Amino acid sequence: MPGLGTFPVSVKVDGRRIVIVGGDDEALAKARLAARTRAETVVIAPEFEADFSALDVKLVERHAAPCDFFGAALAFVADHGAAGARARRMARLAGVPANEVDVPGNCDFFTPAIIDRAPISIAISSEGAAPVLARLVRARIESVLSPRLGDIARLAGSMRAKVSRLLTDGVSRRRYYEDLVTAPALERALESGQGEAVADALLSRHAARQPSGAGVVWLIGAGPGAVDLLTLRAQRLLQEADVIVHDQLVPDAVVEMGRRDAERVSVGKAKGHHSFSQAQINTLIVRLASEGKKVARLKSGDPMVFGRAGEEVAALRKAGIDYAIVPGVTSALAAAADTATPVTLRKVSSGFVFATAHGADNQDLTHWAALAQSGLTLGLYMGKSIAAKVASDLMARGLSGQVPVGVVVNAGRADKSLHAGTIAGLASGQAEFAEGPAIIFIGPAVASGDWAGAAELMRQQSRVA
Repeated sequence: MPGLGTFPVSVKVDGRRIVIVGGDDEALAKARLAARTRAETVVIAPEFEADFSALDVKLVERHAAPCDFFGAALAFVADHGAAGARARRMARLAGVPANEVDVPGNCDFFTPAIIDRAPISIAISSEGAAPVLARLVRARIESVLSPRLGDIARLAGSMRAKVSRLLTDGVSRRRYYEDLVTAPALERALESGQGEAVADALLSRHAARQPSGAGVVWLIGAGPGAVDLLTLRAQRLLQEADVIVHDQLVPDAVVEMGRRDAERVSVGKAKGHHSFSQAQINTLIVRLASEGKKVARLKSGDPMVFGRAGEEVAALRKAGIDYAIVPGVTSALAAAADTATPVTLRKVSSGFVFATAHGADNQDLTHWAALAQSGLTLGLYMGKSIAAKVASDLMARGLSGQVPVGVVVNAGRADKSLHAGTIAGLASGQAEFAEGPAIIFIGPAVASGDWAGAAELMRQQSRVA
């Protein structure tokens, strides 16, 4: 197996100089990178084609000279002509590693794709062979890292003197830092300026040989089912969770984004079959967190939209368990995106109402009919099996049979199916829907969506004139 052609290191540039030769867009790209460091960035060129005005860099309008490289940390050469070749030679004579931009054969070092969470940095290098791939790998790693990682690192660094004084052996110190950087409440404490207080309290417990051991529950929205609609925060927390408690509608691919060694518990609830009651789920997540575990409570869509998260939060509060809500793309918004349906539309629909069709009483139906008649868009969840009856009831309460209707089954997924027509068509009961959860849109704005290829909600001969 071939070995690495480069040795990964981090070059100390604080208080030193980075020299960039060239004045075009290639030089500008390197200047943006160098300006993020604490080095002095000097850009040298006979003329500057690119606009460097937004960067804290020094511009020198002439050809590079040998004195420009003395004591420099690094040199980038974006001039690919004779002047650039002279600049590379001058840099090397001064003992400065040089990089000719996008010419791997003329490089003493390569610029990796960088994840910047100062003072934490992560570099991904392909030795100049595949920079696009390196950037894609960086994006994947970025998705699982907390935006607060640098703040956490600085806080840990600020605690070193206190930790050394109170915890005298290496094992105790290591356990403290592990507990600190993974503390469930730390990110929120940093946001409110209470990070040091959390760190001090945890240190006191460790000094008294009483590590925290506190668990946490994250109520995470898995979105409508497509893996790439999961938020970055959701991906990161799934990687941190010890246990993943997931609903039946959450796809296996999303569940498998958790740590390989994480325990998986399915508490699936499908229509007509509940493997766990809500009370049992509440008891389960409280017990797991009470054991000191980090629990990802993974729900389809958004946990706060028809996800019964309110009952789980109430149970967690009563038990004194720390928790956090991670929003997800709710099915109605995924359905709107699938069909380019503007649920609010200027001069057509000034708002939208999402509701569950099951359990709707006379007052609900009367209210919905009035809202749809006024131009608002209705998005009805869990109504596929009673869609025809709901449509008929709305018409009986004054909603015109000509009001546009659109139905999306399995919104946000590759196997989605679309149906379009009118309230009268839906009331006819002739539509056949695929298996899966459905969103029913009702209102004038639905007509502005892209329903190309959608199945009719009624047979052609039954169309209302």
